[in-house]
Amino acid sequence: MSCPCLPTAAVWLADVVAGGTPDEGPAAVAHERSQGAAPRVRPGPPSGAHTGTSHAPTGHDRPGGAAREPGRAARSLGLPAGSVGVLPCQLLEKAVRAGYVDAGRFKVPEENIQPASLDLRLGERAFRIRCSFLPGKETVEAKLKDFTLDEIDLRRGGAMLEAGRPYLIELKEHLALPEGLRGKANPKSSTGRIDVFTRVITDRSDRFDEIANGYTGALYLEVVPLSFAIRVREDLSLNQLRLSMGRPTLSDADILDTHGREPLLWRGGVPLAPEELMLSDGLFLRLDLRGDRDGRVGYSARDNAPLLDLVQAGPVDAEVFWDPVRRDEGERIILSPNRFYLLMSDEAVSVPSTLAAEMTAYDPTSGELRTHYAGFFDPGFGYDPSGSFHGSKAALEVRAHDVPFMIEHGQPVCKLTFERMLEEPEMLYGPRIGSSYQQQADTLSKFFRSRPLS
Repeated sequence: MSCPCLPTAAVWLADVVAGGTPDEGPAAVAHERSQGAAPRVRPGPPSGAHTGTSHAPTGHDRPGGAAREPGRAARSLGLPAGSVGVLPCQLLEKAVRAGYVDAGRFKVPEENIQPASLDLRLGERAFRIRCSFLPGKETVEAKLKDFTLDEIDLRRGGAMLEAGRPYLIELKEHLALPEGLRGKANPKSSTGRIDVFTRVITDRSDRFDEIANGYTGALYLEVVPLSFAIRVREDLSLNQLRLSMGRPTLSDADILDTHGREPLLWRGGVPLAPEELMLSDGLFLRLDLRGDRDGRVGYSARDNAPLLDLVQAGPVDAEVFWDPVRRDEGERIILSPNRFYLLMSDEAVSVPSTLAAEMTAYDPTSGELRTHYAGFFDPGFGYDPSGSFHGSKAALEVRAHDVPFMIEHGQPVCKLTFERMLEEPEMLYGPRIGSSYQQQADTLSKFFRSRPLS
């Protein structure tokens, strides 16, 4: 199986694109960004709420669309009414069999179902577009006509996507969610680590990566390679989908209670004491800028690198794509403007089988240094029921915009939120299912060969 989890975060010294919240429109959010406020991350709409993003059937929809019947999702998945939580792998399989997630003649591969998420696949064609957009009250297909520059065939050997150019690709999977079931998309960890920006767009929506309760329709993926030109092909998975019911997010009190029973953060094989936890609508992670014996703390993307082929089998040498980054005196580094860095968290994260986690936005400097959620942490990441190891560090994607910016060891830069699972998954993140980043000692993507930090 492919890697099921995205243990990464991205740090930006610039504005982060964020959609509106359930009760406030994009104009209000845009005004807040103009005033230097941090983008906000809030839970999706409550079960049963209608957000206006479902639509009349199109050529991509299941005939008749999703029925507006409260409680239908729970009943169809064999759950009690009012169930709240993230769907584990066995319920994702049921959702596929029920047609809630479908790929028509292409089918949904079993190996794409992960402990708490589903790998989504690129379709047969990509559109090079003039700019990013949200469809608002229209379908993506209708809006796309105004911005398409070229159409690119992704079949057979695939095609090159240029760095710095936006592309839109219809995914092979589409949805017919029943009332009570909603979704969230995020890039895979291997995608974020090569500085490829992705986000899902759905019909009649004003938010990226949020799939409304009861949505029926196609899924489109915006893809923007930022540091390297890449080669992609149909069926390649760059992002993931998580389905959930209700509002399963843990409060800070819940997180503290859980950490007391099953520690969520570790350092040096010892769980963090409760007073060491930084909590505020989630659990903060800090930077590790001590690094290895040589002072190496991570990597920065090289300018004018060759084409990165995501289609070919096997990893490639990292040296032509990455430069090592070493700490300065005082356990700090200065980020160069517009350069992409891969660093590591100081704490090791452990996600027990009853929870799933996600990176969320955080602004520690009132408008300068920002973090943007960049992936899911599936149940089992950094977790071993036998206790043979304790936690796995998270890779952090870092970029400074406009001016050089100094960061220090132990600086909080990203935040984890946790959600309850509807059931414990029948498989956990780890090497048994082909996961790439369990107990990771390096920040580079699986596409590269490298010497781990020591």
